[in-house]
This record gives sequence, structure tokens and C-alpha cells, in this order.
Amino acid sequence: MALSACLVCLALLVNPLQEQGQRIQPVRSAAGMVVSQERLASGVGAAILRRGGNAIDAAVATAFALAVTLPQAGNLGGGGFLLFWHQGQRKAYALNFREMAPRRAYAEMFLGADGDVDRQKATRSLLSSGVPGTVAGLLEAQQRFGVLSRAEVMAPAIALARGGFPVYPALAASLQQALPLLGKDPAAKQIFYRLKPNIAAVAFYQPGDIFKQPQLAATLALISQRGKAGFYRGEVAAKINELMQKKGGLIDSFDLINYKAPWVEPIKGEFKGLTVLSMPPPSSGGVTLVQLLNLLEPFDLAQMGLNSAAAIHTMVEAMNLAYRDRNSELGDPDQMLIPTERLISKSYADSLRPLIRTDRHTPSSELKALTVLQGNSTNTTHLSVADRHGSLVALTTTLNFAYGNGVVVPGTGFLLNNEMDDFSAKPGVANAYGLVQGERNAIAPYRRPLSSMAPTIVLNAAGNPWLATGSPGGSRIITTVLQVLLNRILHGLNLASAVLASRVHSQLWPDQILMEEGISPDTQKIIEIMGHKLVQSAAMGSANSVELLPNGGSLGIADPRRPEAAAAPERP
Repeated sequence: MALSACLVCLALLVNPLQEQGQRIQPVRSAAGMVVSQERLASGVGAAILRRGGNAIDAAVATAFALAVTLPQAGNLGGGGFLLFWHQGQRKAYALNFREMAPRRAYAEMFLGADGDVDRQKATRSLLSSGVPGTVAGLLEAQQRFGVLSRAEVMAPAIALARGGFPVYPALAASLQQALPLLGKDPAAKQIFYRLKPNIAAVAFYQPGDIFKQPQLAATLALISQRGKAGFYRGEVAAKINELMQKKGGLIDSFDLINYKAPWVEPIKGEFKGLTVLSMPPPSSGGVTLVQLLNLLEPFDLAQMGLNSAAAIHTMVEAMNLAYRDRNSELGDPDQMLIPTERLISKSYADSLRPLIRTDRHTPSSELKALTVLQGNSTNTTHLSVADRHGSLVALTTTLNFAYGNGVVVPGTGFLLNNEMDDFSAKPGVANAYGLVQGERNAIAPYRRPLSSMAPTIVLNAAGNPWLATGSPGGSRIITTVLQVLLNRILHGLNLASAVLASRVHSQLWPDQILMEEGISPDTQKIIEIMGHKLVQSAAMGSANSVELLPNGGSLGIADPRRPEAAAAPERP
């Protein structure tokens, strides 16, 4: 009785006007919201919303701004995927602007004389660059669905490049760490470091220094004036072609002129009465995410508890099954038949689920030996946008590694990607993310490499737009998005807490669980007893997310795993 009385007294001390139900709260807005990996770029998108732009205008403006303020991932020389919920039409659209292998690419191009993969060629040479898709994709989205002019949407990025912006601490540190890479390329070295006269040494940009990029400003201005022709034809294209001819790359004028960013049908799944929309191949993100949700739906993860040993074990066993299919069955649907419908079907998940043992880990070697089917990224950045009309955009772009292959096209100010490493340079041999993939993702002319990018939109039970999310992180993108959704839908966390919760990742090979800090030692011991190998991981992903409120307005959370990420609300 005394204890009960004390508990009542303590409860009375809680002031409901001060206390919040969860420790961490998302940013709120009465209208729209833009969340990206860098503060200034998020602010650009929010300003576009204030000017009357819609979600597409804001997303495209933010992405072009990230090409200026986040050079390690934001880009003109890479590619990506965009998912758009058009509230006016109540319809989802998906845009594939993934990089493409040049027409002269061939399957053995990264193999050395000994038959092994030459990692330098695959990741740091001009051969590692696919035909860039970012510019084509952003322009296509804005031209079809934007309400502002291209000049209005691109003006903030041009101003940031021309006038400069204060270097933030994370960028200063990143450029210092990247000197061994960027310092090898004369054009990159000239842009990203202060060269000391008459000596080979460089001076680093310090936090607060103003970083101007006049060459990039000129390139952006050409794109603003001429559209796609400002990048894929004319002087920018000529400079790309000249660099490739001089330094042994494969991209030529024909590849650039003929690059297209097609609209494709989104992947659609159902989970707990909600509709999950994501990207189809050549992104593996949507197929693998929906397959994981199908596998996990009958398990009572909420009862098991967030990041309990039982919940982590169950998720990991499902991850290994899904990644087995991802690595063997997925590729570019423009060049081969992909069993997409079967992989995302509930019945297929039902057939796989008995392989998940509730008390014991199934080694990867055992799963690899099973034949269930017949026949047949890091530097990436993600942004999410909600506008006041209820439309949502989830947009992920990438260079693959930080700063791509480290090569700037002279006179243009932008870095090239090294996305060709996302192909299977040698089927059965791991790529830079440890993914062991098969013949379906082998290098071929005009083929787009398999990606893990997973821009995702969720509709509520009434079919109304609710949430947009996605992440960078290479092969860990899909599991990051999965856990954000499970945390929000099943575990009762608000959007901010769902993003901040500790994450785990497994991908069949290597046979281990990557685990962020925050999982209790007792839980880790139980997981090890179940047969898992645990490896402590650095922070995984950056799931910048937005959510629409039922009575209007929006929420946003910038994943603090990236220090400059920011949620920018649309202000009156």
C-alpha cells in the first residue's frame, strides 16, 4: 500500500505541460518539410517550398545544392533513384537515373593478368565511372512535375557555388582525410585545397572559411540555361570525353548523348495494413525491403521487444534469406528477366519462413546450398520532402565511395562516380561492400549496376501518404530502412526515436552481424549463444525522414549519425 501511494505521488509530480512521452522529438512544421544530410541544402529546399514550389521542386533544388555543399556524396557526376507520391493524382511515380555502363564496357574489364579483380581499376580509375545520371534524373523530375521554372529551382545551388559557403567542421575533417585520394588528381586538388605557391604542399580549409567553386557554378549555370544539353552535350560533355580519351576511360560522347532516365513502376508491398512503395530493379532496395517485411510480418516483434536478442535474431535470419536472393536473382531488368513478382509475393515468403529457426542461427554456408528459386551504397546521400499539399518525395543519390573515384573533370568542378564497382567484376567475388553477387549483375554495355538504394514511401491504412524515408550506406541501406519502419510501425516509437534507435545488419556474407553501439552486453551474449558472430560497427546510414500529420503539417528528423544533417520546416 505504501509503495502504491509513493508511485501515485511521483506520478502527480509529472507536469504534462513539460514532460514528453519520448525523449527525442522530431521537428514540426505547419506546412512542408525538407530533411537532408546538410543544413544549407535543407534550407534551400524549405525556401523553395515557401516560394510556392512543390515537393519535386524542393527535392531537386536540395539535390543540386548538395552537389555544392556535400561534395563527398552530393553530385552531378553520379546517379540515383527518386520516388514521388503525387497527392493531387493519388499516384506514385518512380524515376531511375542510375548510372549506366558505357557502350565499350565488357565483363572482364577489371580483371588483372592473374585473373583476380584489380581493386584500383574497379574503384579509383576512370574505368570505374559509369555514365552519370543525376543531372538527367533531376531535370526530368522537375520538368514533368515541378511548378517553378528550372532557373528558379537551380538558382540557390549556383549562388552557393559562386559566392561560397562557410566550411563546416565535418567537411573540413573530410577533406583532410581525403587528401591521399583527391591530392592525386590535379583538378580535384586545385578545387578542394589551397595550393601553396611554388611548393607541392597544400593548406586545408578550416571551419568557417568560405569555400567557393566557380567552375561548378559555371557548370550549374549551363544546366540551368540549356537543360540536359548543358551537361550531356556541348562543352561539359566535350570535357568529359576529352578526359576519358586522355586518361583511359570508356565514356564517350555517344554514351552521354544517349543517356536516359526512365520512369518505372514502383515496387508495392503490404505490411500490417499499410502500403509500402519503393524502387524496383536495378535497385534491389524495394524488392529486398518488401521481401523482408513479408518474412517478418507474422512474427510478434513488438512482443519480443525493440533490439531484444529474439528480435535481432529473427531480423538477421530474415536478412540473410533476403540477401541471398538479392545477390543471386536481381539485376538490370532492361537486359534480363527478373523474378520480381515472385520475390515480393506473400506466398514466396511463406515458403522461406520455415528456414528461420527461432532458437539457432542458420550458417550462411547452409543457406547458400539451398536452391529455392528455379533458374534465373559509401557515399550516398538521402533526402525526404513533404509539401503542404500532402505530396512526398524520397530521393537518394550516390557517387558510390566518398568523393567517387576522386577524379574531377577538368574545368567543370564536379567529381566522377565509381559505380562500376557495384557490378560483379568477377561473379562470386565480393565487391567493396562485401556483397558476393552472381552473373545477373555482371558488367555489360548499357547495363545499370545493381544498387541497394531504397527511397521509400508508406501510405496509411486509408491509402493516404504518411511517411518518406531512405538512407545512404551501401549494402546496409535496406536494413536501415527496414528498421526505421519496424521501429515506427511496430515498436511505438515516434519518427525521431525510430531513426535514432541502434541498428544491426547482416547480408549473408560475411556470416556476421554488424551492430551499432547501444545494444546491451547481456543481449549480445544471448545472440552469440544462438550461434551468431557479432562485429561492432560504426554508425550505419543516415535515414533522413519526413511524416505527414493527419490534420495537416509535417514532422521531420535529420539522422544525427551525420553531424550536418538538418530538418528544415517550411515557414510562413
